Amino acid sequence: MNHPSLRSLIDASEGVVKADRIIKGGQLVNVHTGEIYPADVAITGERVAATGDVSAYEGPGTEIVDATGKYLTPGLIDGHLHLECSKLSVTMFADAAVRFGTTSVISGLDQFLVVAGLEGVREALREADASPMKIFWGAPFKTPYTLPETTVGFSFGPEEHEETQGWAECFGVWETVAEFVLNRDEKVLRALELAHRNRLPVFGCAPMAAQTTINALSAAGVRLDHESYTAEEALQKLRAGMSLLIRESSVAHFMNENVRTVTEFGAQSRHVGFCTDDMHVADIIREGHLDKLVRMAIKAGVRPVEAIQMATLNCAEMYRIDHLVGSITPGRFADVLIVDSPESFQVERVFARGELVAENGRTLRAPQPPVRTPALSPAFRVAPLAPEGVGIAAEGDEARVLVVEMDRTVPFVRKGVEMTLPVVDGTVRADLAQDALYVTVSERYGKTGGGTVTAMINGFGLRSGAIASSAAPDDNNIVCVGADRADMALAVNHLSEHGGGQVVVDGGVIKEFLPLPVAGIVADLTPEEMADAEDRLEAASRALGCELPSAFGYLIFLEITAIPEYAVTDLGVVSYHTQDVVDILLPAAK
Repeated sequence: MNHPSLRSLIDASEGVVKADRIIKGGQLVNVHTGEIYPADVAITGERVAATGDVSAYEGPGTEIVDATGKYLTPGLIDGHLHLECSKLSVTMFADAAVRFGTTSVISGLDQFLVVAGLEGVREALREADASPMKIFWGAPFKTPYTLPETTVGFSFGPEEHEETQGWAECFGVWETVAEFVLNRDEKVLRALELAHRNRLPVFGCAPMAAQTTINALSAAGVRLDHESYTAEEALQKLRAGMSLLIRESSVAHFMNENVRTVTEFGAQSRHVGFCTDDMHVADIIREGHLDKLVRMAIKAGVRPVEAIQMATLNCAEMYRIDHLVGSITPGRFADVLIVDSPESFQVERVFARGELVAENGRTLRAPQPPVRTPALSPAFRVAPLAPEGVGIAAEGDEARVLVVEMDRTVPFVRKGVEMTLPVVDGTVRADLAQDALYVTVSERYGKTGGGTVTAMINGFGLRSGAIASSAAPDDNNIVCVGADRADMALAVNHLSEHGGGQVVVDGGVIKEFLPLPVAGIVADLTPEEMADAEDRLEAASRALGCELPSAFGYLIFLEITAIPEYAVTDLGVVSYHTQDVVDILLPAAK
């Protein structure tokens, strides 16, 4: 991220150096004061030089941009984003987001980290510097995030915090999961103590948190949280001194619920921001990105200027980056949106780092990803999976099994249900009549031999075939759900042999395959190409019988142990409550 000298910033803002371009004739939305008034904007290099009457900043080479009749707002900031879950590389995600006015994101790049280590993160940050979108990186509080720890390519702890918290690119500690604080995890507490010493903010993750949990997180210095399932929970976090990020993702739709803290409960909006967390590219292209959230908040009753503050300055202040982004003021990055009006908030032109980068929903330059290095191309070391390798060993003709059950009312949540399932040749078998399917996780790094564990799952509704993904936070081992063991083996082996991706298999035939060659989790596809691939994958999944809102959206999160009540990892089925592997073969009913 380019940081000019203080002298050059002063020279530009005093008019000693003339502006490269001036945006004239617009109405400035001042997010500091809440005012809207006529003001021109002078831009020198990548930064704002001045606003208001900037005639003294105009020189013979100054470009004039006409914004007559339009409104000028700061570039939008996504307050919490797992960029890799878009399956787009940094370059390609930037191309998708900036066209809708998102010029900055906060991300831990944690999926690159667990696969490719610190050099993978460095490579992603260098890639962002060459794009129109800035990444403000938070060092993940710990990897793996899972309890108990699953197998990842790279583990991140206090020693790595000692190094990375000193990076110029590090702006805090990312995604501090509540359970690790409540457990007094020594490594996590050391990371937080380092952050306090280094005056870095701590970002939290506490879905469905009790009041005592919220109190403990606030006392531990957690500055903000992005996961609240109810407005009441969100309000309790605000009351405890934490800032609130309202999440509206492709699957987790919480804007209309959580914005009630402002529209109904009367909480001040200045400590509330927005994030998308995880977005499908097809949804971005069809509906927008942060601009969509601004429009949703306005429709829900938030005043337009407040909604714009929530998507810009509020987020910048809670992350302590408001000296760089979040407002159109001297010295800040010249991230300026020209919109039709604050009320309808349709982004017409986007300036990022002082350059016009998008107009009318299209970027002006074709994205050019960098040449990939071995750092983001680690090999898959999964042991070849045979059909008979899928299954749970059991005796007799039937077995009582704890089956992981998808909650259809709350996104991502998995419960447990007891089912009696058939046993054939010493293996528990799927029962399509009960929607009891196989779910496997195959360890991709070869650290435990690259083996595969099997559990049973309910809620996907597949009548045949299998779906699988190597992009699967928090560890990106290969996760597969299927009705047929041979199709599951084909799916897992195909992903391993082809360097990762997402696949739909039926009847021994690859129906759809999306290669994800960059770290096995993202690709250098254009947003339009990725959206088309996502649509094909989901359509193929529906053809197998899946009725979930998003087959792959739910599949990829099965390994996350921070989501109640059960997860499936390379260790087996993990209980959110006991934070341990559970025996899914239950005693026979009396």
